[in-house]
Amino acid sequence: MTVEFQVKDAVFSGDVVTVGQLNQAVGQVLERNIPMLWVRGEISNFTQAASGHWYFTLKDSRAAVRAVMFRGRAMAVGFVPRAGDRVEVRARVGLYEPRGDYQLQVEAMRRAGLGDLFEAFLRLKQKLESEGLFLPDRKRVPVAQPRAIGVVTSLRAAALRDVLSALARRAPHVPVILYPAPVQGADAAPRLIAAIAAANRRAEVDTLLLVRGGGSIEDLWSFNDEGLARAVAASAIPVISGVGHETDFTIVDFVSDLRAPTPTAAAELACVPRLELYNRVMQLAGFLVRAQERRLERLAQRLDRAAGQLASPGQRLAHQRERLVTLRHRLVNAWAGPQARRRARIDLLLAKVLHRGPDLNRATDRVEDRIRRLRRAQIRLLEHRRARLDALASQLRAFDPQHVLARGYALVRDDRGHVVRDAGSLAAGQVLAVLFSQGGADVSVLAARPAGRDAAS
Repeated sequence: MTVEFQVKDAVFSGDVVTVGQLNQAVGQVLERNIPMLWVRGEISNFTQAASGHWYFTLKDSRAAVRAVMFRGRAMAVGFVPRAGDRVEVRARVGLYEPRGDYQLQVEAMRRAGLGDLFEAFLRLKQKLESEGLFLPDRKRVPVAQPRAIGVVTSLRAAALRDVLSALARRAPHVPVILYPAPVQGADAAPRLIAAIAAANRRAEVDTLLLVRGGGSIEDLWSFNDEGLARAVAASAIPVISGVGHETDFTIVDFVSDLRAPTPTAAAELACVPRLELYNRVMQLAGFLVRAQERRLERLAQRLDRAAGQLASPGQRLAHQRERLVTLRHRLVNAWAGPQARRRARIDLLLAKVLHRGPDLNRATDRVEDRIRRLRRAQIRLLEHRRARLDALASQLRAFDPQHVLARGYALVRDDRGHVVRDAGSLAAGQVLAVLFSQGGADVSVLAARPAGRDAAS
């Protein structure tokens, strides 16, 4: 196609022209000499304005040109192009006079196949997916309450401010450690890989956020790097990706343990809100208080039952007194019964003697001898019973605490009322209560002499 530049405008007849006159003349030259034509290229920096107009860049491997498609023409296209799409546009060549930029005014658009970058994206995605790097089984759930959160992004990125604001509002108690690296440019991918490696080497965070704001496919291309994708997949620390806007997808999103639609959403997924933790702690505290109250109630009931089963010394003495009375009654009955039976037997024998009527004198002598023998036996039996009774009474007196105290012993209690049985449990200066047979006294311990120490000395 031959283009002839013939400028016949009178504006060039003078010696000096203004910038506006120059741009206007150049625009006329472009419009007059370049006919409407079809141009093939790849969409980049696509923007759909509120007015409905489309603004984008059409590029190939060597050059790029700005383009505009007004709302009336855009509505007839039938699809909304995205960054990386390869299209063919029918356009006029014109000049945007305020900037002096030449641009294409697109009249029609049709698809011309996927862009080179998008094709590379799909090839890498298919390769890593075939290796199993996208499988849900290998993805880990980030820690709900991390001790620290790491952020991999640029120091100048707006995403960093969004993440820090979200974390400060959601979990101000969680420390944030920044691993700075550029997120755009030729050296971005190696620097991001190095930052992830540093975070794993230092092992000071439990969750890693890999974030960047939105942009064109070229701006986000560092996150489609194969080396970065493998570094994220191999990270010992769970990685949450938050790259671009909600509609943007990169290779890192597929290999990361969790994908967030935006950097702010990545920060929100990294930790539990402090208010939620506070409510959970208060709920657990309520459970603990109620459990403690129930335990104290059970222990109080157990203490009451034990106290009811515990007999006081007075009750024990009364029980022993009742037992002594019973034993004394049994002793009396044990003597009265045999004596009555013997007396009855004697009377029976006397009756038999009188009935048979043998030698009265001899029988009388025998009877008197038997009576004497019986009396002696009765006396011996009485003495034996009395000796046994005295022995039992002596044993009963030996169990009487008052009797023991009367023999010169004393009962020692500590300040809590417990009976002291071991000198090893005493301490110098301790006050003791001593009970004698008659009265008592409060004493103070000068020194304790345990049984073992006395034996050693």
